[in-house]
Amino acid sequence: MDEIRILSPTAILGYGFPETSFVEGLRKRPDVIAVDAGSSDPGPYYLGAGVSFTDRTAVKRDLQIILRAGNVQEVPVIIGSAGGAGAKAHLDWTADIVREIADEDGLSLRFAMIDSEVDKQVVETALEEGKISSCGGSPKLSAHDIKSSRRIVAQAGMEPIIRSLKLGANVILAGRAYDPAIFAAVPAMHGFDLGLALHMGKILECAAIASTPGSGSDCMLGILRRDHFELEPLNPLRKCTIASVAAHSLYEKSDPYKLPGPGGILDLTGASFEQIDARRVRVSGSRHIETPYAVKLEGARRLGHRYLSIAGVRDPFFIAQIDGIFEAVRNSVLGNFNEISPGDFSLIFRVYGRDGVLGPAEQIRNIVPHEVGIVIEAVAETASRAKSICGFARSTMLHLGYPDRISTAGNLAFPYSPSDFDAGEVFEFSVYHLMEIDDPTLFFPTVIENIGVAREAAN
Repeated sequence: MDEIRILSPTAILGYGFPETSFVEGLRKRPDVIAVDAGSSDPGPYYLGAGVSFTDRTAVKRDLQIILRAGNVQEVPVIIGSAGGAGAKAHLDWTADIVREIADEDGLSLRFAMIDSEVDKQVVETALEEGKISSCGGSPKLSAHDIKSSRRIVAQAGMEPIIRSLKLGANVILAGRAYDPAIFAAVPAMHGFDLGLALHMGKILECAAIASTPGSGSDCMLGILRRDHFELEPLNPLRKCTIASVAAHSLYEKSDPYKLPGPGGILDLTGASFEQIDARRVRVSGSRHIETPYAVKLEGARRLGHRYLSIAGVRDPFFIAQIDGIFEAVRNSVLGNFNEISPGDFSLIFRVYGRDGVLGPAEQIRNIVPHEVGIVIEAVAETASRAKSICGFARSTMLHLGYPDRISTAGNLAFPYSPSDFDAGEVFEFSVYHLMEIDDPTLFFPTVIENIGVAREAAN
């Protein structure tokens, strides 16, 4: 085998893609269809709550097109980070969709499910044995962090996927997975250069985002050969350029040259980018440096329940002294709810139009905007308590007197009625660390079943 062709339909399963682009990809005879289905970018809520951040109808639409094509073309379909966060609940949620499609469409699938959720006791033992280290500046992990986590997942590398391929699976659904691994697994199994395979996977995980104009909802083809790989967007409206591909090689990296992953570092120090024609780019020189095997852990714990109120302000006198108004409102809340310890709830004011995005890091401080949007956020242990605090803070700010105030009431303009919103449970990342392991497959149990027509044939 001199080359492997990998079709990446979309940046995240459920984000959609034009069928014309996908058909063009199939016309180029891919050896595997691989798609990322998740990310930690949307924050800890989805891991903690055990729900998907992508819509079921949208995921089923994408999966139906992909699974039909994989079945007809007789090429494996590999899906990583099932259901968004990749825990057992997300794996099962996505697996139900796969089974539903297989039954409805009469597909013949040998279906592998790789579980990435890690038992807390396993992590506690690793902590006691000194096998846990910080990742990206995360604080030192404690036993309390582990125990308080609702769920903990580990990012699987290529090895559990390769194991499933060798067992004959033609559809592989992995829980939380290292993004490039789902694209690099087939090349690794066939002995292709790991540096090139992982670099190509790093780009393909986001599909056509590495083209111009970029899009996470369009298809990209990667062709890996022994000493280079090529990238081609499958929509004629897009093109890959040296700038677009090199720029995406820097994506989500703290070091422009090195990207650590399970068992090694992707080193781009010697990477070279060459424009083949108007729409294709060739990449060479990427290297893989082997390191002790470690997987990234992600855990989320519940902080409480959140209520929000959204309001607008246009009075320049209010805006000029807004921090003093916030302090007055906060003191009023503390006085009214004096039976609650200040550590048992949080009250946050976000000011859009001033520093709502950057907060204390905002550099532009010496202007008074003509209007601002205020988000009042209350978090407490129960929904009832959060609602009470949010409502009291909102009503206090609505009627608070302040110097140079012209009106006698109504400081805030509300775009919605009711003005207060139940924003549900609140989670934070409690584990964001690396765990050294000896066996890359040990903590990723795999179940393989025949579904659709394959199940009927087995019976």
